[in-house]
Amino acid sequence: MEAAAAIIAVICALVVAFAVIATIRAVRAVKRGVDRTVTQARRTVEDTRLKARQYTAPGPAGEVAQLRLSLRTSMRATQEVLRSGMADDSSLSESMALFERLSAHGRELDEDLRKLETEPDRNRVTACLPDLRERTERITHSADSLRWAAQDRARQFADDDLTLLSEQIRMEAGALRHWEDEAEASSPAASGPAGAPPKPGRKPEPQAQSQGQGQARARATDGAAGAERPAINGRNDRWQAGYSWQKTKRPESTA
Repeated sequence: MEAAAAIIAVICALVVAFAVIATIRAVRAVKRGVDRTVTQARRTVEDTRLKARQYTAPGPAGEVAQLRLSLRTSMRATQEVLRSGMADDSSLSESMALFERLSAHGRELDEDLRKLETEPDRNRVTACLPDLRERTERITHSADSLRWAAQDRARQFADDDLTLLSEQIRMEAGALRHWEDEAEASSPAASGPAGAPPKPGRKPEPQAQSQGQGQARARATDGAAGAERPAINGRNDRWQAGYSWQKTKRPESTA
């Protein structure tokens, strides 16, 4: 009884532990989903605000909003391309490491641009714009270069795979049409001697030729047997009178 109670206690403890672990994992998954949703919502709201400010705020304020929007769009697109490409191409891991280093500069630049949006001194904003514009162009150009290279690499791999697949399909289609090759190999023009005209008609196969010869021999045997045996015509020769010159002459009586 004590052993059974100990086993039941261990089983209950394992069940409780598994339940706690599953609950913690579920809570973490929900938390990650909520954080991801909140981040996407904030990003959407910020992008919408920058687009509106780009067209509504004239002068340096609108240009700052345009620089922030261009930076965020380029970095986000490059990140999505690299992350999706790493699932099929592990060599993009080095490109992803370079992008992470570039993202640090991008976040720093975005923070400087965000602070400049709330700057009340218009002259300072105008003075800082050339340097911020140059930094934005350098970062976005680097991000675009990584994204375009990854896209070209994926496209090249897809073209190579399609070429190989087309060649395999062509070979398989030829193998499925094997009778065409056999017909060409068995044609008189392909199998006959060079310069010899093809013979008309179809040459009988050996099996059919032997069957024909057997039937001919059987007909010849039946014909010989019929010549030896008299034909049955339904008449009895004993009751047939015959012609006068075929009758046997009786001997004349001497009486």
